[in-house]
Amino acid sequence: MFQLGKTIVSEDILKKDFVCNLSACKGACCIDGDAGAPLDKDETQILEDIYPKVKPFLRKEGIDAIERQGTYITTEDGELETPLINNADCAYVIFDENDVALCGIEEAYNQGEISWKKPVSCHLYPIRVADYSEFSAVNYHKWQICDDACELGEELGVPIYKFVKEALIRKFGEDWYEALEKVAKSF
Repeated sequence: MFQLGKTIVSEDILKKDFVCNLSACKGACCIDGDAGAPLDKDETQILEDIYPKVKPFLRKEGIDAIERQGTYITTEDGELETPLINNADCAYVIFDENDVALCGIEEAYNQGEISWKKPVSCHLYPIRVADYSEFSAVNYHKWQICDDACELGEELGVPIYKFVKEALIRKFGEDWYEALEKVAKSF
C-alpha cells in the first residue's frame, strides 16, 4: 500500500491486470451478490432526479422494485445502495439480446437522455473505495466471477488502474490520476 494525497492505495491496482469480459461473465456483478451498488450521498439525489428519464429503459421488475423501495435504500448499517429485485439483481439492471446484464442508467446516458453515467462504485469496479474521516482506502476487490476479466486483462496487458482510468479521474481528479501514473512507473 502507498499514500497518494488523502488516499491509501493498494499496490494490487497497479500490479494486477483486468479488462471486463462481458461475453464470458454476462455482467454477473450486476446480478450476483447480496447487496446493491454502494452509493455516495450526493448520488442519491441524482438517482431521484434522473429516475423519470431512466425508467423507460428499465425492466418491469426493476421499476416495481424501485417504486416499492425507492431509487436507493439505506441498509441497517446506514450504507446507501441501489435497491435489488428479490434480493438478487440490481433494480437498474437490463439485459441485451444475448442475456448480458447491462446498466439501465448507463443505457439512458448512452442514448443522451441523462448526463450522469452511473454510480461511481459501478464505474470503478473492480476497485472499491472505503471513505474514512482522514483518508480514503482504494482497494482491488477480487471476486471469482471476474476471473475471466483477470485473464483477459493479463492477455492484453492492461493493469486495473488503466482499465478504470476514467472512473478514477471522476472520483479523485486528473491530478491524482497523474500522480498515480508516476507511482506506477516506479513499479
